[in-house]
Amino acid sequence: MMVKQEVHDIPTSTGLMRTYLYRPKAEGVFATIIFYSEIFQQTAPIARAATIMAGHGFVVLVPEVFHELNPIGTVLAYDDAGKDKGNEDKFAKPLESHDSDIDALVSFARSQEFCTSQVGSMGVCIGGHLAYRAALNPDVSAAFCLYATDIHSNTLACKPGNDSLSRTEDIQGELVMVWGKQDPHVSGEGRKLIYAKLAETERNFTWLEVNAEHAFMRDGADRHDPALAMQMYGQAVDFFHRFLR
Repeated sequence: MMVKQEVHDIPTSTGLMRTYLYRPKAEGVFATIIFYSEIFQQTAPIARAATIMAGHGFVVLVPEVFHELNPIGTVLAYDDAGKDKGNEDKFAKPLESHDSDIDALVSFARSQEFCTSQVGSMGVCIGGHLAYRAALNPDVSAAFCLYATDIHSNTLACKPGNDSLSRTEDIQGELVMVWGKQDPHVSGEGRKLIYAKLAETERNFTWLEVNAEHAFMRDGADRHDPALAMQMYGQAVDFFHRFLR
């Protein structure tokens, strides 16, 4: 499908959230995927990833994940300065603010005439964590989480007991968890901790570990694996077509 793009500034409890919308040009109504970026917000590789998913028959929303902490439209560069600012923002924004963001995104999606009521989440890096976090919301039916950081380590700001791993039992939808075995940001022990929690709480999940480094989905990066990335896009498309009917 060909894809059209829109830009919306969605009100949240912590201010306006610039959100980039991608949807098929074809007539019809489509399920929504909330696509969470890395710490750099909507870079060109993230925009291309959202376009790929939208072209397979979804409305894709890409929110600025740190909208409270930056001017609207901020995109951080893939350099040391951008990485430092993105990590600063990551640790400054509490998970509770991400929770109110997902409420606003679901409400926005369901108010659009071209959206069905079905909502899923997808993300890479910190965005993989936020896709997992979004699945705590009962309105999010499915989450595809790629190399999700900071779940195992409980390093993001939140109220006591409100970290994402501790809240795992609240996830009611279907999960796919994808990890790179050579990813230094989530160790084997960290992955085991997350797997154990999902198994202990009897969540519905698929677990996939691949031979890849961190950010293997990001085209243009040294660590990019095009063949593996294509495989993941295919699995994500099939997954969302199955669970966002």
